[in-house]
Amino acid sequence: MNIRSNEPFWLVKNGLLHTYPSLKENIICEVLIVGSGITGALMAHSMMKQGYDTVLIDKREIANGSSSATTSMLQYEIDVPLYQLTEMIGAQGAIASYKACRDAIYRLEELVAEIDSPCGFERKDSLYFAGRRKEVSWLKKELDARKTAGFKVKWLEKKEIKERYGLQAEGGILSEEGGSVDAFCLAHNLLHYNAKKGLRVFDKTALKKVRYDKNKVLAELETGLQITAGKVIYCTGYETQAMLPEKIVSLKSTYAMVSEKDHTLSPEMESTLFWNTDTPYLYMRTTADGRLLVGGEDENFKNPRLRDALLGRKRDKLVKALRQYLPGHQFVDDFCWCGTFGETKDGLPYIGAHPKFPNSYFVLGFGGNGITFSIAGMDIIPEMMRGTPGLLSHYFRFGR
Repeated sequence: MNIRSNEPFWLVKNGLLHTYPSLKENIICEVLIVGSGITGALMAHSMMKQGYDTVLIDKREIANGSSSATTSMLQYEIDVPLYQLTEMIGAQGAIASYKACRDAIYRLEELVAEIDSPCGFERKDSLYFAGRRKEVSWLKKELDARKTAGFKVKWLEKKEIKERYGLQAEGGILSEEGGSVDAFCLAHNLLHYNAKKGLRVFDKTALKKVRYDKNKVLAELETGLQITAGKVIYCTGYETQAMLPEKIVSLKSTYAMVSEKDHTLSPEMESTLFWNTDTPYLYMRTTADGRLLVGGEDENFKNPRLRDALLGRKRDKLVKALRQYLPGHQFVDDFCWCGTFGETKDGLPYIGAHPKFPNSYFVLGFGGNGITFSIAGMDIIPEMMRGTPGLLSHYFRFGR
């Protein structure tokens, strides 16, 4: 599946950071990771930390799938509000899921420092704002739910939002714990760091079929070569749906654009993530090099051709929405692209084992929290491999 279109900003900005060979011989390893995006790179780092002999493969060039198209807003807020998620799965699971995403941002900050990655990681506030007055009441209910759960949040009135950001909104929840990053760059940096420590990385190496034996996995490639592994971890995102017997995710197309470098952006704008209560929601953030990134206008995904055909129209709608919320701001677009992502009914990922795939694990972060869910997976999967699954493995399980 072509899961992105046009050339995303991150791919053009970074160019070809590191290259790897395709596999040219049969090999054996303890852990095989399929997928080289930010999820696969994070899992490879985790497996190397655990001391496993690890191999990572991807059918594309490194990080050229969703990780090159993501907007990389790091939020603990899940697409399903906390008070609604509590009604769906209970307070314990809802709060634990939110806190896992919050803690993931701090952990990512430490990880970036550990490998000395120039990925533009920045800690930021996050403003979840109501564009319409009728949405204020339930947004305040969400505020109360987060306060009760112990999150650092406060309410901003319409006037304060206008004065602080120049943003037209009816009110909003300001959270202190957010961030942003260049996920494409970070994925490359993680793999390069671990390749020097013994991680074997192969791009343009596509799986054809996998045989699951009692104590091992035999992965046959399209070239006819074979990888024998003790365990396999699938970090293949939305494309994983095609191999599963049940439907776990609805595919969506999302659209994004980024401006030219903009020296008029205020420090308050540069230090904050923005997203609103619309369905689908609009989201904004600045990049580390001083551009404004805007995204949204999600559609049900049908096929790449139809998704791509809407790019120009969606760009115009995003510009119109931006003018509504930031009147007077002169946005000059430099890049515009679209990609495919997935939504689950509860906004949660699928991380763990599947009964149909012995000796296998899946790390599938969906929605707006793919990166933070993947960071949580760095602990969840090793716990399961040791036979000591934690609390989150229950709420992120298949068949829930």
